[in-house]
Amino acid sequence: MGVSEWDASRIVEACDIANHRRAYRPISNQPQYSIMRRQIEPEILPASARVGVGQVVFSPMAQGVLSGKYTRGERPPDSRAADPERNHFMDAYLEPDSIARVDRLAPLAARAGLSMPQLALAWCLRQRNVASVIVGVTTTAQLDDDLAASGVALAPEILDRIDAIFPAPGS
Repeated sequence: MGVSEWDASRIVEACDIANHRRAYRPISNQPQYSIMRRQIEPEILPASARVGVGQVVFSPMAQGVLSGKYTRGERPPDSRAADPERNHFMDAYLEPDSIARVDRLAPLAARAGLSMPQLALAWCLRQRNVASVIVGVTTTAQLDDDLAASGVALAPEILDRIDAIFPAPGS
């Protein structure tokens, strides 16, 4: 069984109840998580690790913004951001300050020999408690690119630079 977007206390409580009743317990949580949305780091990741609940994260590329295609906040005509049916969650990601910070990630990806999507996915997968990332590819080329992020170990200096651009909560 898995849960979606539960806070740390609910995850722990559900596991405690299931253990007490010798019942099935959650084994996965599906939170939003990306370089731009790190809200699960302070409580959910450590609590889940303690009780053995893995994370299957969604939106690891922040609705595509971390792919680098929204440079300077432009909305390419064939993009999610330009589609009024699919862009409901994108305004905060497309703020000028956010885009400027995303643009600062491109040299880091290049230095690591990665595409922007690979950097974003490898960054999420660096967490031991992140079992998988949910990607929303539309082409096999995107899938091939995304798959190349599996097993990538980002250098500590790259991680430090990412933290400087998008600080962890409470930093």
